[in-house]
Amino acid sequence: MQLRYQFRVYPTPGQQIELARAFGCARVVFNDGLRLRQEAREQGLPYVSDAELSKQVITQAKATSERAWLGEVSAVVLQQALADLNTAYRNFFASVTGKRKGRKVAPPRFRSRKDNRQAIRFTRNSRFKVLHNGRLRLPKIGDLDVRWSRSLPSDPSSVAIIRDAAGRYYASFVVQTAEDETLPPVESEVGIDLGLTHFAVLSDGTKVAAPKFLRRAAGKLKRLQQALSRKQKGSANRKKAVVKVARAHARVADTRRDWQHKLSTAIVRENQAIYVENLCVAGLGRTRLAKSVHDAGWASFTGMLEYKAARYGRTFGRVDRFFPSTRMCSDCGRVNEKMALNVRAWACPCGSHHDRDVNAARNVRAAGQADLNDRGARVRPPAMVAPRSEAVTHPDAACSTRSVEGISVL
Repeated sequence: MQLRYQFRVYPTPGQQIELARAFGCARVVFNDGLRLRQEAREQGLPYVSDAELSKQVITQAKATSERAWLGEVSAVVLQQALADLNTAYRNFFASVTGKRKGRKVAPPRFRSRKDNRQAIRFTRNSRFKVLHNGRLRLPKIGDLDVRWSRSLPSDPSSVAIIRDAAGRYYASFVVQTAEDETLPPVESEVGIDLGLTHFAVLSDGTKVAAPKFLRRAAGKLKRLQQALSRKQKGSANRKKAVVKVARAHARVADTRRDWQHKLSTAIVRENQAIYVENLCVAGLGRTRLAKSVHDAGWASFTGMLEYKAARYGRTFGRVDRFFPSTRMCSDCGRVNEKMALNVRAWACPCGSHHDRDVNAARNVRAAGQADLNDRGARVRPPAMVAPRSEAVTHPDAACSTRSVEGISVL
């Protein structure tokens, strides 16, 4: 499988100028291509093909005095900018026609030099190289100093240079795993119930407290944002204050990501199968609990579990978000009435006493086993005998034109 390895790089002042020029040229090519296609659509002309777009926006543009400076950067950077535009259009068309599943994708938008994140990409055609001394050689930029925290498993197929809102530079390599990394099989399987009081509750009873990184840094962020609001717009001090706020938020994001990586790796190593609920994070982010939901970072955590399970030969499954894991008794399968959020423990008429979160995690595990492994685990109430009045066909019943499977019988 393909993996992405990201390392911090420290360009010199001269290299920062060259990178800024490359960021700007890639942004201009992207915007020129987007503008050309929008104008063709407004005038009723045919859709501009990828090859024609590259010819007009890059090859012919370099011959003009207005875009002659495009030749100062690597041509691969400009081609990859157009590749990003083409991918954005294909995703948009696939979303409109229904071929792409999930949320609707908006059409591509113009890039701005004021965007918090700037990035360029080099492929093998650009002949970038990792030198023996650990430096990264990029065409028309030079040798960048890289802080290697681990070695790459194979030769990278591409590298992206990223500048984030805090002014930090990263090199993101795309590599192919060199060998089979399947872990030895284990017997345990786990269901995970995600929450706010406890970040994760496992079906074995383990509870992981929510670290609440954003809440803990709220005081410092408040002071920095207040200082930013007092700075005059357009001043140099305001730009410095913006960077300070961005660095504080980056520290929160980095700490959360590091903690989630360690937790997800431990869970994948200790369990053969992992099952989680398919939560609608976007919907929960529009409620009064939005700040806490985004602080928890459920989507990124489940994404880590999914790709690490695939990498190490584990099983990963998502349970339907409408599955009543909280209200169902994990012992008898009875589905009880809805309960308020402040009810943390409850008793079933069958005599079982449940911790709300542990019971939900056990139900998630049972549902995942039934859906993916076909083990016949009970995940819903047992079947009951229908009353005779419902089990017979009445003479005056209206005839349906569709069968049970939804296929017309006429």
